[in-house]
Amino acid sequence: MKARILLNSSAHEYFFFEGCYITEWSNSPDDADASIARARVLPGVTTHWHKLDGIAERYVILQGEGEVEVGGLPSMPVTTGDVVVIPAGTRQRIRNSAETDLVFLAVCTPRFVIDAYVDLEAANE
Repeated sequence: MKARILLNSSAHEYFFFEGCYITEWSNSPDDADASIARARVLPGVTTHWHKLDGIAERYVILQGEGEVEVGGLPSMPVTTGDVVVIPAGTRQRIRNSAETDLVFLAVCTPRFVIDAYVDLEAANE
């Protein structure tokens, strides 16, 4: 890893098929140890059940309210400042239970790569 400053001006939000909007803040092979993305879930939306093979993830809730389901844990309410720790390979989903956007950082270690993403709902269709 080399020292650098990543400017957010080149980041663009896009819709990710699991049901949320993503802005990649940091995700590069030059820094393979971690990635950071801003996720935005619209009111009333629940993301797909999914897991990340070989990648641990942390949700850092920045704004809004939701309910998160991780592995075999019971559904838990989350709000600004909460952190959800998701071990690699663990099924997960989050629902926006409020009337405003739910916004959180998805911090992945090692960095997120699309090949690690497993849509558990598509697998059951």
